[in-house]
Amino acid sequence: MPADKAKESLTASTAFRFVIVVGIANLFADMTYEGARSSTGQFLGSLGASAAVVGFTAGLGELLGYALRSVSGVISDKTGKYWIVTSVGYIINMLAVPALALAGSWPLATGLIVAERTGRAIRKPSTEAMLSFAGKRIGQGWVFGLNEALDQAGATIGPLVMSFVLFRHGNYRNGFALLLIPALLTVTIVLLARYFFPDPRGLEVSETIRKEKFPGAFWFYMAANACIGAGFADFALIAYHFQKTASVTANLIPIYYAIAMATGAMGALVFGKLFDKLGLAVVLAVFFLSSFFAPLVFLGSSWIALIGMILWGIGMSAQGSLLNSLIVGVIHTSKRSTAFGVFDTGFGLAWFLGSWLTGALYQKSIPAVIIFSVALQLLALPIFLFAKRMERQ
Repeated sequence: MPADKAKESLTASTAFRFVIVVGIANLFADMTYEGARSSTGQFLGSLGASAAVVGFTAGLGELLGYALRSVSGVISDKTGKYWIVTSVGYIINMLAVPALALAGSWPLATGLIVAERTGRAIRKPSTEAMLSFAGKRIGQGWVFGLNEALDQAGATIGPLVMSFVLFRHGNYRNGFALLLIPALLTVTIVLLARYFFPDPRGLEVSETIRKEKFPGAFWFYMAANACIGAGFADFALIAYHFQKTASVTANLIPIYYAIAMATGAMGALVFGKLFDKLGLAVVLAVFFLSSFFAPLVFLGSSWIALIGMILWGIGMSAQGSLLNSLIVGVIHTSKRSTAFGVFDTGFGLAWFLGSWLTGALYQKSIPAVIIFSVALQLLALPIFLFAKRMERQ
């Protein structure tokens, strides 16, 4: 084997190992905070928090969880200290969860919940940037698809673990304390990854032309992403609908969610691999398909609603894999973390506003919710096409 080929093969192998290690860390991370998030509302209530406090805490946590990403992304790119920013974020993100077991009042628990979201905001852009460096060697779609699949696996396992603890012991604190195990595993794996892969940027050959400003295509991709985020109904509203209409029995609702997450995990792998071969066509096909979850979920019977949840899960996983893969192609490595931060912040704000409007519409008319959801997601498709045309210019 020629020396250049051998070196390229070695680099690709290193990139794949890096993605697997980070993906496993994210699996345990999702297991930790998604396990906790499945019970934080009830836990706050048990500490005497009002419904308004619970809602405010959830909203503030999500808002900070997205808004701060643009700040942490800039810091990562300006300093080049991707691993330091990532490590700090993971430590805050992870240790805030088991600390809930020690919270004796709802103000303290509220602070820890917001801290968990803040930690995730700190580490997310730099982690995505480092993964994108590996994608140059083995395919962006495959990298983000594999990472999203492992994320979704953790997001499925975590709530099931928490449910098991509550079923056996009926104590939220025991559940939060048990989540210390995946939390410590996450931090340990991240620190080991930093030791074995100290410079992930070395996995990608930098472009010869350094672009300081985001190109127009990036902003149109972001606009399309915002349309999808605004039109995508939150699971909290879906679960509320299932319970209110009794279209799905209460004991099946978490199972439907688990099925959606599992489907999304498998879909992320398949669609990520296809993206590396077919590009934007896969993005258009997936979001066209997933846009029709709303009529199935909100109007269908139990089995029809399950099909809708499967489409919902596919759309959720695509947001975390295919969209990241798209913007990598238009952003220089020196601005990658900043771009992910801005991109995620835009999505988070759109999701927040869309969720609020969807909830308001639900009080008036379920058909209006469906029209709003489907129309916004379909609106994203021509914007994707226009962005791609700008990218080629």
